[in-house]
Amino acid sequence: MLNTAAAKLSAYNRDSVLSASPARLLTMLYDRLVLDLTRAEEALRAEAWPTAWENLRHADQIVAELASSLKVDLWDGAESLLQLYGYLADLIVAGTIEHDADKVREAIELVEPLQAAWHEAAASLPASTAPSIVPASPFGAGDPAAETGRDLGVA
Repeated sequence: MLNTAAAKLSAYNRDSVLSASPARLLTMLYDRLVLDLTRAEEALRAEAWPTAWENLRHADQIVAELASSLKVDLWDGAESLLQLYGYLADLIVAGTIEHDADKVREAIELVEPLQAAWHEAAASLPASTAPSIVPASPFGAGDPAAETGRDLGVA
């Protein structure tokens, strides 16, 4: 039963990503980045090194994806954002190597305003840019996430 539920949740998360608009994908990445950094900071403070490492590794992958997908020739501020991504990557590496929760806290404090700004920008887009397919809940009727409209793709 648990494997079936996990498989359904995995399929739901995959479908959420595949059907998301570019703006939604960006906000999902930022949401997951903040989640990973927060979990890593907590793990570092608790000296749970494997958990911290796993979350920092994933956060680093997200920052690398954000940096690699940034088109610096299309926006005047893109070069500055790219430099910020480089600094975030440095903080993540320092947090990992030095087991420094304060470096991770600094990264969180840099990312959270960006996360809020991208959410605000995505919300201001016309409804026609939203995906036409919304994946069904993996658990069917009665799923609290479906009923509240929360997206499980970043948890």
